[in-house]
Amino acid sequence: MGQIRITTEQSSYPVIIGENIYQELADFLGSAGITNKSKLMIITDSNVAPLYLKKIVDTLTGFTVVSYVVEAGEQAKSLEHFAKIISFAISEGLDRSSVVLALGGGVVGDLAGFVAAVYMRGIAFVQLPTTILAHDSSVGGKVAINHPLGKNLVGAFYPPKLVVYDTSFLATLPIREVRGGLAELVKHALIADKKFADWLSANAEELLNLNLLRLSEALFQGIKVKAAIVQKDEKEQGVRAFLNYGHTFAHVVEIISNYSYSHGEAVAIGMAFASRLAYRLGMIDKSVDQYTRTLLERFNLPTAISGDYGIAEMLNIMMRDKKFIHDRIRMVLPTAIGQVIIQEGLEKEVLEEIKNTDRI
Repeated sequence: MGQIRITTEQSSYPVIIGENIYQELADFLGSAGITNKSKLMIITDSNVAPLYLKKIVDTLTGFTVVSYVVEAGEQAKSLEHFAKIISFAISEGLDRSSVVLALGGGVVGDLAGFVAAVYMRGIAFVQLPTTILAHDSSVGGKVAINHPLGKNLVGAFYPPKLVVYDTSFLATLPIREVRGGLAELVKHALIADKKFADWLSANAEELLNLNLLRLSEALFQGIKVKAAIVQKDEKEQGVRAFLNYGHTFAHVVEIISNYSYSHGEAVAIGMAFASRLAYRLGMIDKSVDQYTRTLLERFNLPTAISGDYGIAEMLNIMMRDKKFIHDRIRMVLPTAIGQVIIQEGLEKEVLEEIKNTDRI
């Protein structure tokens, strides 16, 4: 078992990582100041609930626990589901001392965190990630739900009290979920750590096969990258935007394909897009662009969107994104492996050229 503490100007909480540590959850809650006087509401989804919900409830002897299960998938992050959960919390008598436990991947973490952020003007919540992808979303305090016009447009910065990351829960992940989660680890390496990127490439096969020792090493390194950035810029006024590498175009991919791509797959496509754009702009040479694509392909991740989608529709989606500021497209682009910058004022014509010439 290992621990990383996330400390910012406004919050401080531990991320505890280990195998079968869910059995110590009650003790971890106590260390975070959460006693059995607090009513707990577990929010999870239809994939995770049959596997782990009873295990978690059984460890919480002495606590009053209720649970709410949403259908698995991005559609759970909707205004409709949010309203139903709030109504459920009220009907179950949750008060300001109650605590929300997010048991699941990024979708559950975002949804449960947003519920906690607004219920009675904010109650505590704990992240219990069950996916590789959630190593990113469970750390940093970004919580949100989607709007029909855009992803994560309704949200808040609201840090958890605690993150308990049990790597044994990763053993049941489908291979597509494994690949998607590893895409976010690749992102952390590409924005901050060339040595980590090389290590990921060398250990790709073992990571894809869920070698828990290698996976724990990778998770620690990825979370350390995110922690270092979040601690400098909790509310994304500056360098935290680096963590959006690949995400501007990823959100376009998700929406335009009606979420037929997983988030990790979309981020992989977005990183390939950003790399090619940086190459076209003369910010990197061909070898950097090729390194990025080769690393993504090591994890069997897509680097291009399939299907016939119009550039005008893509740009309309991009311009509704949170990263669209002052009527100009803003993207995180690489300057080297392990280094990125925020490029503002990108011309639509450049993106059009990328779409037309590279079939991204």
